[in-house]
Amino acid sequence: MNETPPSPDTSEAQLSALPPLGRSRQIMDALARYIEQRNLQPGDRLPPERDLTAALKVGRSSIREAVSQLSALGIVEARIGSGTYLLRKISADTVYMPLSVSADGLAEALLMTLEVRRGIEIEASIAAARRRTDEDILRMRDALEEMERTHHREGGSGKADFAFHMSIYDAAHNPLFRQLLEQMRDILDRFWERPFDRNDFAARSFPYHRTLFDAICAGDAEAAAEETRKILDVVEEDIRNMRP
Repeated sequence: MNETPPSPDTSEAQLSALPPLGRSRQIMDALARYIEQRNLQPGDRLPPERDLTAALKVGRSSIREAVSQLSALGIVEARIGSGTYLLRKISADTVYMPLSVSADGLAEALLMTLEVRRGIEIEASIAAARRRTDEDILRMRDALEEMERTHHREGGSGKADFAFHMSIYDAAHNPLFRQLLEQMRDILDRFWERPFDRNDFAARSFPYHRTLFDAICAGDAEAAAEETRKILDVVEEDIRNMRP
């Protein structure tokens, strides 16, 4: 196992500055090309964060977000004090294949997504109720309280809602839930972008997030599934009622 990055070679792959839009996806693609062209193997270390920042001309937060997404996909592992290591070989064609839908308008796209989201979120809630640890409960509580603060302050909860659901995925202790979410990121993000320009989109589901959390904490898988269904039922009703 190599403990240092491959030495620079101008005849091989190089990293170059990226344009300003879609940074996270571009960083992932750039790293995938670099890994493929350098023929890095599982166990090899990627260039350090400061080198990636300088080479790609992006901020550290963008690098960290991309590495976090690659980590969620099981491609790399960030080890504190050591660096980021490749777990499995990838190429620019396999690193991230975003799912897409073809639909007549936002409402139809959201309804399609919701059908898939129902199965994933209900199963994740059931698994979380069965497997959550004390540490998971603390993380879910922190995410829920931030969501509640955001909701009371802004009328909606946006990314804080997303973070709470992510904490449930993590409490399920099945990495495929998070990997599936990463594959659907481009679509699911539309649930947290003020659909139909309404701050109150799915606001009626707000109380059920607390009852969902309580069910998971109690280890009640059946109740966790039911509370998740209530949340998703509200989302579906609002999609149908708010669409033009």
